[in-house]
Amino acid sequence: MNTSVQRRIAAKILKCGKNRVWTDPQKLKDISEAITREDVRRLIKSGAIVKSAEEAPSRAVIRTRAAKRRKGRRSGQGSRKGSFESRTGNEQKLRWIKTIRPQRRMIGELKASGAINNETYKRLYKLSKGGVFRSRKHLELYIKEHKLLVEKGVNKPFKKA
Repeated sequence: MNTSVQRRIAAKILKCGKNRVWTDPQKLKDISEAITREDVRRLIKSGAIVKSAEEAPSRAVIRTRAAKRRKGRRSGQGSRKGSFESRTGNEQKLRWIKTIRPQRRMIGELKASGAINNETYKRLYKLSKGGVFRSRKHLELYIKEHKLLVEKGVNKPFKKA
């Protein structure tokens, strides 16, 4: 018994594709006799024609691809975007951040406490930006050697952050 017309009408009523329309095999005779949209609506109400659930796309392909990536495959020239440094985490930049931030913090604290004047602050800031100092300790040593501290009875200007 051909029910293609009924399936097409049911698909329009149920607002889905023809493949999602399920027809009850026990009620095929009733379904094939349905001619009008009203007949099909009645069959939908009785449960002879049902809209089946939407199937989600399979994740199998994605899982296999992810497994290959974990093994180190699929990482050739055509799969890459960005330079080597940007792909591997830029260690140079991280090293720079770890050195410059404590230096700038220390210079800021010295200025806030009044241990150095504004000119000295600007000079030290630019020197540290230029990469003159290896570390915070090196900056401290430079300040002591060049006697850049303002003599205001400051006991210990260097605080560990």
